[in-house]
Amino acid sequence: MIGLTDRDPQAHLIPGMATSWSTSPDGLTWTFHLRDARWSDGVPVTAGDFVFAMRRLEDPKTASYSAFLIYPIKNAEKINNGHAPVASLGVEAPDPHTLLIHLEHPWVNLLLYTSTRAMWPEPEHAVRRWGDTWTLPGRYVGDGPYTVAAWRLGDKVVLKKNPLFWDAAHVCYDEVDYFPSSDAISNERSVRSHELDVSTTVQSNRVAYLRRQGLGSSLHVAPESGVTYLAFNLKDPLLKDVRVRQALSMAIDREFITTKLLRGGQTPAYSFVPPHLLGYDNGPKAYWAGWTFAERQAEARRLLAAAGYGPAHPLKLVIKHRNSADPLLFMPAIQADWKDIGVEATLQQNDVQVAYQEYEIHDFQVGDAGWLSEDPIVYLDLARSDTGGQNYGQYDNPAYDAELDAARASGDLPTYDAHMAKAEEILLTDAPLAPLFYVSSRNLVNPTITNWVDNPTDNHGAHWLCRRPSTSATIGAQAA
Repeated sequence: MIGLTDRDPQAHLIPGMATSWSTSPDGLTWTFHLRDARWSDGVPVTAGDFVFAMRRLEDPKTASYSAFLIYPIKNAEKINNGHAPVASLGVEAPDPHTLLIHLEHPWVNLLLYTSTRAMWPEPEHAVRRWGDTWTLPGRYVGDGPYTVAAWRLGDKVVLKKNPLFWDAAHVCYDEVDYFPSSDAISNERSVRSHELDVSTTVQSNRVAYLRRQGLGSSLHVAPESGVTYLAFNLKDPLLKDVRVRQALSMAIDREFITTKLLRGGQTPAYSFVPPHLLGYDNGPKAYWAGWTFAERQAEARRLLAAAGYGPAHPLKLVIKHRNSADPLLFMPAIQADWKDIGVEATLQQNDVQVAYQEYEIHDFQVGDAGWLSEDPIVYLDLARSDTGGQNYGQYDNPAYDAELDAARASGDLPTYDAHMAKAEEILLTDAPLAPLFYVSSRNLVNPTITNWVDNPTDNHGAHWLCRRPSTSATIGAQAA
C-alpha cells in the first residue's frame, strides 16, 4: 500500500498518492490533492477510499488496536469509544481527487502518519465484496508497487509487480519473496550463499563475529527510533507500590546488557522516549540515572524494605517475555539483577504474538515489550488511561493525560515539547514501566542490492531496491 505520503530510501517523507497538500491558518483542516492512480484491479483510487479506510479503522466493530493513532482527527476518539456515529469522522471527499481532514486540534506530526498503515487507503469495492477475506491472494487489491500473488503459511509470501502502479516504470523487481524465519544462523548462511538477498534477523551478539567472518560488507547496523522496556501491571497487588516499581527499574544493569550481552548498537535507556525525535530532545531522565550501579542497588534494597519486602518476605514475580533472540539474551540478566536485591523472578517465554496478546488483555505481572516510532508523543500515548490494550500495565494518571492533551492542543513546537517533557517526568516518577535500552536495526544485505540506505525507521521499501551485477560467487568468501 501507498498512503498519501511515502518514504524515499532515506526514509524522508515524499508525495505518495497525494501530489500536494496544504493546511488552514488555524491548522485544523488539511487538504490533500490526489494523483490519478488505480488499484491493482484497475478501479480508480479515490479520496473516498481514504475516507472509507479511516472510518473503518475507528469503527468499534473493527476493534483495531491502531485506532488511537489517529485520535487527533475530529470525532475519532468519540467514534472509537461508541459515543458518535462513524459517519461523523472528520474526513471527507468533496470530489474523487480531494481529501479533507478536519482535526480536533493542530497535529504537529500529521504527515508522519499519512505514510503509515493507520491512514492507508482501502479499496472499498473489494472490502465490501469480500469482507475480512479481501486480503487473501486472488482477492487482494493494492495501490502500491506490488500485489499479493501467494501466501503459504510457514513457507513464503510472494509479491508480484503491479503493472498499474503509477510509478511501475521505476520498480526494478518483478517478484519479491518473503520467507518467515527466526533462525538467525541459518539466515546468515543463506545470505552468504545468495539464497537470500536480505535477512532482518541478525542476533545482536553475533555482529562482531559476522564482521570477522567476512560479512562486514553485508552487515548494516544503525540506530533506530525505538525502545525496549518492561511493563508493570499496576492492577497486580505486588506492583501497586511505586517504591517497588522504582526499585525493580533502578536495579537493572543496562550498561551490562547493552555492552556485554547484546553488543549490537543498542544504548542504555533512562527515559522512555528515545533521543533526537523530531525536535523533542534532552527530555527528562529517571532521577537515579546518574548514579552508579552499586548506588542504585543499595537504594533498590532500601525501597523494597520500606515496601515490606526482605529476606523473610521476598518479592516473587513472574516475567513474561518474547522468545525472540534479544530477550532470550537479556532476560536472564534482569532475573540475576533482581535476585541480587532479594527479588525472586521466574521467566516465562512466549511466542512474540502470544506475548503481546497476553499483555493487551493484561494477563501478566511483568512483561517485556518494545515500540518503534518517530513521533515522540506516541511513546507517551502508550501509557494514557484511554489508550486501551496497548496500555499494558493499565496506568491511569489524570495529570499525565492532561499534559499530553495540552501537548496535542499546542500549535507550536516549544509548547508541545514543554508539555511532553512534563508528561514524561510524571511517567518516570510513577514508573509504570522500566525503559531498558534504545534499539538498533541490524540487517544482512547482499552488497549487489542498491538503494538500501540505513535510516532511523529501518524503512526499506522494496520498490526502491535494485541490483548491480555480482562480482563474486559468495559473500565473505575467503581466497584460496
